[in-house]
Order: sequence, then structure tokens, then C-alpha cells
Amino acid sequence: MTTTPVNRAADWFRAYKDNTGTTVRLVCLPHAGGAPTAFLGWQPLLPDHVQVLAACYPGRQYRLLEPCLPSMNPMADAITAAMAPYLDLPIAIFGHSMGSAIGYEVALRLEQRHGVRPVQLFVSGRAAPHRVTPTAVHEDSDAALLAQVRSLGGTESAVLEHPELRELLLPSLRADYTLIETYRPAPSQARTVGAPIVGFLGDTDPACTPEQFDSWSELTTDTFESHIYPGGHFFLTDHEKDLVSDIASRL
Repeated sequence: MTTTPVNRAADWFRAYKDNTGTTVRLVCLPHAGGAPTAFLGWQPLLPDHVQVLAACYPGRQYRLLEPCLPSMNPMADAITAAMAPYLDLPIAIFGHSMGSAIGYEVALRLEQRHGVRPVQLFVSGRAAPHRVTPTAVHEDSDAALLAQVRSLGGTESAVLEHPELRELLLPSLRADYTLIETYRPAPSQARTVGAPIVGFLGDTDPACTPEQFDSWSELTTDTFESHIYPGGHFFLTDHEKDLVSDIASRL
């Protein structure tokens, strides 16, 4: 049975600067198989008033011994609860791929449960939840799952070539794919966020077309902007400086 971990902020988030001069916090949510180190280089590229809070999902890095969360509601609930100590300042959210869907669910919970509207919801590399074409890679063999990860590129592809590291990463990777592939936004709830949504996508991303990506415009009562970068699913690695600069200009 899956259990929700204790929602201690220090467990869930890595802050890459202290609170000195901070006026807005940027919560960063990694992709499937990802970790907070994906955002390690962002803080030096941002102005001093922005503090990066990079999320670490259970079952990886310093939370390796914790049970993974293979479904959306426990994950989004736990992250939202862990954000409580940080709501004294304006919050922005960035999520890449699976992190985009988690970020959207967290934004809904912040508004509905805490009366807090993020100043920006940044989404990257994934169509809006109600427009995603269903897949079931999480039900396939380890070999098929790894082949899917390799097809998207990213830093995990190289790591997965090492047998020992592969065995450590596979459980969390499968849990993440289970989470995102079984996730269905509840149609009975109000599904639009009040935050403006800004989207980023690689022009050759095999997982999402620009047409699918623009469906995020249907999930906000505020504005939506879409920005296309050269590259595939992990365009943000090659264009980190430009992407973070774009984000900074909106904070």
C-alpha cells in the first residue's frame, strides 16, 4: 500500500539560496526520473530576489529509502502541504514534462485549499492533462521502459547505461511513469487555475506537438503564452541560460 511521506519542507525541497533579499520563490518540479539537481544551475542565473526551491520526490537521491508515490493525488497533496512554510512570499511554479502536470495540480490545490494563487505557472514539454494521448509504458518490461527513456534523451539516458545505477533508478522511474500515465484530471472539479500560464516546448519534441501544447490555454482564466525552442524533449538542457532568463523576466 502506498503511503504519503511526512510533509517536512526540508525533505521535499532543496533551496539553492537563503532567504536574504528573497521576494518571490520559484518551485521547480522535475520530470519522470528526475531529481532536484536538474535545477542546480538555475539559481546563479536568476536575480537575487528569486529563490529556487527544487523538489525531490520520494524514492531518489537523499530520499532513496522512502516509498515512491505512483499516483498523482498523493504526490500533489504532499507537495502542496510541504509548501505551507513558503507561502509567506509570492510563489511561482515551474514543471517539466511530468512536473508540468504535477505543477498544475499543485496550483489548483494552492488556490482551492490555501487561497494562494501562484504568480506564474510555467509548464514545459507536455500537453495539458486533458489533451494528453494515453500511453501505458509503465506496464511494459524494464527493457521497453528504458528504451522509452533513451528515446527522449536527457541526462538519465547516460546514467542508465551503468547496471548498478540502473537498478537504483528503475523503481522510481517506473513509479513516475505509473503516476503520469494513470493520471486523469477529475472532470467534476473546477479545472482552471487563476494563474497565468507560460509554456515552453522543444520544436522536435517527440512527446508533444505544438498543437497539443497550446491546449494549456484552456486551463487558465488568465493569459497563456507559448514559446518554442530549438530541440527535443530536453531542450531546456541546451538552452538553460535563455530559458531561465525568460522566466526571470516574468518574476
